[in-house]
Amino acid sequence: MSEPTRKYSITMPRDIAEAARARSGPSGLSAYVAAAVARQIERDNLGELIAVAEAEHGPITSEEVQQKRDLLRRAHGERRGSGVDAA
Repeated sequence: MSEPTRKYSITMPRDIAEAARARSGPSGLSAYVAAAVARQIERDNLGELIAVAEAEHGPITSEEVQQKRDLLRRAHGERRGSGVDAA
């Protein structure tokens, strides 16, 4: 993470904290938790974007979702096939 860091105190259930610590690897618990929070913020932002789009254009159908998934999978496969790292 390129931004300056700051220390915070958080409270979470012990079992979740211990599972996160066990999975955090060499980067440590703080980095693991920061990455998890960043993913959640991305999901929240995406949810807000979807809500705005649906308010303007109507609900998204299951078929439309599947079409976009297929498109993303094809694009991901094409990037991998071209030697470009998609990760």
